[in-house]
Amino acid sequence: MLDKKAKNKIIKKYQTHGSDTGSAQVQIAILTEEIKELSNHLQTHKKDNSSRRGLIRKVNERHKLVRYLSREDKKAADDLKEALKIK
Repeated sequence: MLDKKAKNKIIKKYQTHGSDTGSAQVQIAILTEEIKELSNHLQTHKKDNSSRRGLIRKVNERHKLVRYLSREDKKAADDLKEALKIK
């Protein structure tokens, strides 16, 4: 789970306007960081199936948001994928 400082830093980096905290870009960036943290956790705790289930849920949610963003704004989606180094 991301702490408040890390989440605010991500929001400031990927927001589309001054008060943007919930756009698809911001949500995808936050989910990506949470996925990285969970992946690292699962490297050391291989039998933690609850966390594995949470990781899969977050990956699926990010995939849905990326598909939505691709439909709405293909260029923004491609730029975000490149910046976050995701498929």
